[in-house]
Amino acid sequence: MNINSLNNASGDIISLKVTDKKHISDSIQKGDALNGVKTGDPVASTFADMMNKMIGETNDLELKSTDLANQMAVNPGSVNVEDVQIAAEEAEMAVLFTKGIVDRVIRAYKEITSLR
Repeated sequence: MNINSLNNASGDIISLKVTDKKHISDSIQKGDALNGVKTGDPVASTFADMMNKMIGETNDLELKSTDLANQMAVNPGSVNVEDVQIAAEEAEMAVLFTKGIVDRVIRAYKEITSLR
């Protein structure tokens, strides 16, 4: 899947003026450095980066859950049953949440491509 960046965009490119410091822009404004926010960092990452991060975090929760379950099977006294159950539920919720978002993104993509 190719994701185009702003640098690869063709056509009319219009610069938008940020009128309020709370508005989203490419970078944080100068005055925000005083409020503990680093200047020059992007305000929001791309959607693809956000999805990759979410899928990576879901995978990490699944791996943690599997490791705790394996540790409990090998050495039951080293792990609390509650910790294993909590890790399993966190992983299940993350998978369901991720699946729901992916399904909605796919549905939105299909709706956009079917517009004429």
